[in-house]
Amino acid sequence: MNVSGVVRPPGDKSISHRALLVSALAGGRGTSEFTGLLAGEDVKSTARVLRQLGVEISTLRDGATVAVRAKRLTSPASRLHCGNSGTTARLLLGVLAGQRFQARLTGDASLRRRPMRRVTEPLRAMGAEIREERGDSLPLSIRGGRLHPVSYTTPVASAQVKSALLLAALTGNVAVTIREPYRSRDHTERLFVHLGLDLRERQSVISFQPSAQRVPPFHLAVPGDASSAAFLVAAAALAERGELLVENVGVNPTRTGFLVVLERMGAHVERLNLRDQGGEPVADLLVRSAAQLSGTAVSAAEIPTLVDEVPILAVLASRAGGGAETVFREVGELRVKESNRLELVAANLRAVGVEAEARGNDLHVRGTERPPRGRVDTARDHRLAMAFAVLGALPGAEVELSERKSVAISYPAFFADLRRIGSNARHRG
Repeated sequence: MNVSGVVRPPGDKSISHRALLVSALAGGRGTSEFTGLLAGEDVKSTARVLRQLGVEISTLRDGATVAVRAKRLTSPASRLHCGNSGTTARLLLGVLAGQRFQARLTGDASLRRRPMRRVTEPLRAMGAEIREERGDSLPLSIRGGRLHPVSYTTPVASAQVKSALLLAALTGNVAVTIREPYRSRDHTERLFVHLGLDLRERQSVISFQPSAQRVPPFHLAVPGDASSAAFLVAAAALAERGELLVENVGVNPTRTGFLVVLERMGAHVERLNLRDQGGEPVADLLVRSAAQLSGTAVSAAEIPTLVDEVPILAVLASRAGGGAETVFREVGELRVKESNRLELVAANLRAVGVEAEARGNDLHVRGTERPPRGRVDTARDHRLAMAFAVLGALPGAEVELSERKSVAISYPAFFADLRRIGSNARHRG
């Protein structure tokens, strides 16, 4: 496999969600406008539920400027269906916590299996009324109201929990203090600071005091998604020869653990044209094929900065030379993603001839030079589909995907871009 050319990943999914949710809370007259917003299924779910709450949002489509005109949120006439998007559900709960009406949230079969108490428990502590219908999952009902300040330590490093609390503080006009065991993605904090809100961080403690502040309408150019870019970077690193320029990638330090680990494994990635874009660092990534990848150990402290990239890093680890082993420590959180990613990554690697095993909360992968051959179960998980598609692009590979439509969740043009950069991948299913 050879790679060449220039490619630009779709807009950052995390930032796209937050841009829509925060702009929906803007006060005063005016319209917020966004370029580069991801037009994937998850972000469309956020736009859909906000429209049900009375927000005017223009059509989301590739290349379009998306306009959001905030209005006072109103009680929805029907349940709020969050699709497959955990970010939509959890952050929306924060928005609704400060609204004095009742709403019912649900999602697709996958989302209805994902835990929600990590968000609902601290929101209850702030004063929101939340009624579960079948345990720690959707569907559930929330009635917001008069909230009170809270100081909360998250049991796991979770940007979704942190963001839900910050949004609840904003909508409820109360102070919140948050502590994390490790630092998670900080897109919400950066956006708040960019908009002039009184958020401060000191020694890993986040303090937010909304006082009488109002979110102004704002414009934002959304950078390319680091997690989507990771699949392109991985394809280039695995190539026999060539180089690839991946443009306009968000390089927020809370998202670039993938690059740190990849470089430790022997890949060559250069950051060019570093710049600031709406409070987020952005760069172009020049990736050259690696002569040989090495095994490594990924620590628990690194996982929050690369949790969505574990599947593609495991694929890269499967090609480490000399039968070297790579270990991912404390990745049990992968069990409650869109699928049980921890077990499926290991099982799918074994299905294509790689030695891999989940031991407790750790993932072990041993490199091999044998061409990967076999059928993998994506479980309709976009990150599994893309990771194993990259593996299937290797010379001699025969990797069959159980489906490929799931990539529309975060990267609708993924297969077209993978082919365009020079892949000889064979995909069926």
